[in-house]
Amino acid sequence: MKAIKTTLLLSLLLCFTTHICKAQKMYTVHQDNVKPAMVTQYEAVAKKLLKASKKHNVNTSWTAISTNELKYLYLTPIENFAALDERPFADMAKAMGDDFGKMFEEFNLCYDTHTDYNITLVEDLSYMEEGAPIIREGENYRNFYYLYFTPANAAKIREGIKAVKALYIEKGSTEYYRIYRNGFGTADQFYLVVISSKDEIDSAIKSKENDKVLGPDKWDAFSKVINNTSRVQEQTGKIRPELSYVPEK
Repeated sequence: MKAIKTTLLLSLLLCFTTHICKAQKMYTVHQDNVKPAMVTQYEAVAKKLLKASKKHNVNTSWTAISTNELKYLYLTPIENFAALDERPFADMAKAMGDDFGKMFEEFNLCYDTHTDYNITLVEDLSYMEEGAPIIREGENYRNFYYLYFTPANAAKIREGIKAVKALYIEKGSTEYYRIYRNGFGTADQFYLVVISSKDEIDSAIKSKENDKVLGPDKWDAFSKVINNTSRVQEQTGKIRPELSYVPEK
């Protein structure tokens, strides 16, 4: 994995042009698109990086997620765009010497492409219980829905998502979700809907029960989103605690 390199001025400009709301929670995402035949080797190297990070108590953190499309995502919370210029692995790299570079050479054998980008949690569009944590114990399974849209439809799709949330509130739905907005580093505009469950079966049960709760009114609300979406991409995945990292305090 490599650190994102950009300037504060460019990041601030992007902040305004993509309408990122102030006081929202921002994350950098590193995405590795792993080759099917290299998954075992990739995870072995990821655990090696984790072990070295713990040894050197690297001053960063990440939540690891693997998807059904063999994408490995590493989410790191950031306070502001200035954090993008930080180099949390600098001291570890110096201490490890050549071994640090060799470790990342091993990573490079496992994929042909990888990328870095930012996403922001849009709390006013998300539908969650008051004070609910981002990761609830026992609910590591995830459904991801990427709602892509053109700049011309940005306002309309936002209003559509607000209409869906209003319906969920009105009906008292217990299927909760978080909404993220794309930021710096992505080629396309999208909202990301994330639903947490215990596993695939729990996800299916929640979805079926939610359909009953929402009733036929859901089609009117959902159409306000779908009619302004250029394409939808669905993925499933799971939080990988054994590949995630938090430094010692």
